[in-house]
Amino acid sequence: MNRLMAWKEASSRKPLILQGVRQTGKTYLLTQFGEQHFRQVHIVNFEKHPELVSLFAKNLDPKRIISELAFEHNTPIDINHDLVIFDEIQACPPAITSLKYFCEEMPELALCSAGSLLGLHLNDTSYPVGKVNMMHLHPMTFTEFLAGVGDTMALDVVNDYEPSMDISAIKHQRLWERLLQYYITGGLPEIVKLFRDRQDNIFIACRDVRERQHELIKAYYADIAKHSGKVNAMHIDRTWRAVPTQLAGHYDTSTNRFRFKDIVPTISRYRQLVNVIDWLEAAELVLRLPIVGAFEEPIHAYTKDNLFKLMLFDVGLLGAMNGLEPGSILNSDYGTYKGYFAENFIAQQLTAITNKTLYSWQEDRSEIEFLLQSEHGVIPFEVKAGTSTRTKSLEKYLNKYPSQSAVILSANPPPVKHKPPIVHLPLYFIERALDCLY
Repeated sequence: MNRLMAWKEASSRKPLILQGVRQTGKTYLLTQFGEQHFRQVHIVNFEKHPELVSLFAKNLDPKRIISELAFEHNTPIDINHDLVIFDEIQACPPAITSLKYFCEEMPELALCSAGSLLGLHLNDTSYPVGKVNMMHLHPMTFTEFLAGVGDTMALDVVNDYEPSMDISAIKHQRLWERLLQYYITGGLPEIVKLFRDRQDNIFIACRDVRERQHELIKAYYADIAKHSGKVNAMHIDRTWRAVPTQLAGHYDTSTNRFRFKDIVPTISRYRQLVNVIDWLEAAELVLRLPIVGAFEEPIHAYTKDNLFKLMLFDVGLLGAMNGLEPGSILNSDYGTYKGYFAENFIAQQLTAITNKTLYSWQEDRSEIEFLLQSEHGVIPFEVKAGTSTRTKSLEKYLNKYPSQSAVILSANPPPVKHKPPIVHLPLYFIERALDCLY
């Protein structure tokens, strides 16, 4: 909301595209923004009202389009004081192109657009290069979850934390319990609200959360069938199902590279699934983490197209897709699965915090779960689901690639003694990690 306010007040404001996977709350957020800060909000939903697509068929003249929309809605549109929202804009490609002309010919109009599958539609022919502002809405982070369920005391502990500060056993236990609850709910706002409204009875809350998650998973499968286009929908479906299955299939402390064999009969190579994986990444249903070995900066130059990890975009759906019972998570009774849950959680949080590509490092038998390219250089993140903080891989990495900073995330409460450049933090402090480094 703060970033939307900054966009509203910017002198160089352009039409805004808000991207994000389905069910992250884009329409809700833009509607609340409009109702709080504009005279009136006008929502044009191209998926709900496909007949409105015809308004863009004649030409892309902004004055004509706004006039037609006002007539269609039987409501005047004040281009100086109202907010116009093009919702599910991917259903009307000419509307995407029209943003260029709104930027050039009607800059006084506050125009926002949102779409769940925009990554599939923002191609070279329709994307208005240089004529739009972009924002990204990810699933709720852990601190947003704490705010969402009303645990302001736990939220204050996270927000007020400073490096080497002591955290009492009571506070650690509360935050750890909330983290396990987040493992169950994930960060989709509807799911978090459902949990919040029923959290007085954790059993009922978790049961209802899982039921709704399974309904959402079916909706995502329906999206695959509806929007797959030239890409084989069955292959997309099988590959997406394979992501949580492969994550759960690794019984060491870390997930391995994504493997292409046995996902689809007769297909065993990356080049046969490249379009499928690109589709899932563009639809934001997966997080792709390139794996690198020996490297220099920039890391991207040392990646290989067929060597990467795939993780699910939401840790709550990960548990639902793998059939992991909420009670097992709350009791920490899911054995070797803890590793991939913790890793998927950290990947989801770092992606939301930084909006950057994450990398993984593997050399010989050593591995660092995440590398983050920052203005301070490459930051390694080692993830431990339990209390063990053995750092053989990190020590090997730092000997070969000296770094200003490194992070170990574990189940241990602070303070944990560390030697620079290594900082130890509990998993639930991931959003404070970068602040604690600099």
